[in-house]
Amino acid sequence: MHPLAWWVWALGLGVAATRTTNPAVLGLLVASVVLVVMARRADTPWARAFPAYLVLGACIVVVRVVFYVVVGIKTPGTVLIDLPRVALPGWAVGVELLGPVTLTGLLVAVYGGLRLAALVICFGAANALANPRRALRSLPASLHQIGTAVVIAVSVTPQLVSSVADVRRAQRLRGQDARGVGALVACAVPVLQDALDRSLDLAASMDSRGYARAVPGSSGRQVGGLLLLALLAAALGTYGLLDGTSPPWMGVPVLLVGGVAAVLGSVLAGRQVTRTRYRPDPWGGPENLVAACGVSAALLLVVATATDPAALDPSLSPLSWPSLPPVALVSVLLAAAPAVIGLRRSPR
Repeated sequence: MHPLAWWVWALGLGVAATRTTNPAVLGLLVASVVLVVMARRADTPWARAFPAYLVLGACIVVVRVVFYVVVGIKTPGTVLIDLPRVALPGWAVGVELLGPVTLTGLLVAVYGGLRLAALVICFGAANALANPRRALRSLPASLHQIGTAVVIAVSVTPQLVSSVADVRRAQRLRGQDARGVGALVACAVPVLQDALDRSLDLAASMDSRGYARAVPGSSGRQVGGLLLLALLAAALGTYGLLDGTSPPWMGVPVLLVGGVAAVLGSVLAGRQVTRTRYRPDPWGGPENLVAACGVSAALLLVVATATDPAALDPSLSPLSWPSLPPVALVSVLLAAAPAVIGLRRSPR
């Protein structure tokens, strides 16, 4: 499977997760993501790191609830726990520590945490299913340097999980099966040393391949100028579209100028990067199916919220049980479809 197909699928599910606070829909989306990852992941370090994203998502929900209890805005509703208030200085207007914990405010915190956790898990699914090195090969030449930085960034978590597993395995082989804080401290130094060794090896590998060396006679001033022009045009054009009193030329025409400048800058930047591509990954029917599943799941929920903004948000006043609209169920089924579709037959 082409790595960018998994990223399109995951980004579509991320957009779908941002359109709702319904815990039933978010829970089913997360379950669909987990199902696809379990069915399609390979035995690679970045795939084995996916459980860490699930733990991170659970921690996000817990931290969101703790912040609500400690410093959150106390939403009116049924009081669950009446904690004593802590007085703050006069400059902290509107902020109070502790106080009554209401059912409505607690649900708001849980729903918001679930939505953020779903985004993180979608990102982790793309990182687990897509080979970051193959994804870097598929990027345009103008995005090679930025893509390399992104690949290094998204590879940190899988490498960290792999290092922790290796250190723990070595400790158990030596008869050291400590648990708790002592085990964490014992793992910290070997893991940091392994991370430093990996960084030095990566730096030496990139330097030996001539990374970031410009082509003789080329200059980045034109690329920088076009990039600056594109950013300014995007800012002015967006302002012109949002402000109804602005002149007509400040909207779409300025955005078009910025788009042309961005394309020219991309072409010039691509000429400064000399690289070869051996056996590029094919993009065919399976990739179209997987990408279409993610995009379709996002479009369904975007259209549903545009026509009826309250369709995918559970009622908090008065409180009611979250329902599962049919459009959300179809979106969840599309999200889980890559677990069984888009499979290529292995050559005999």
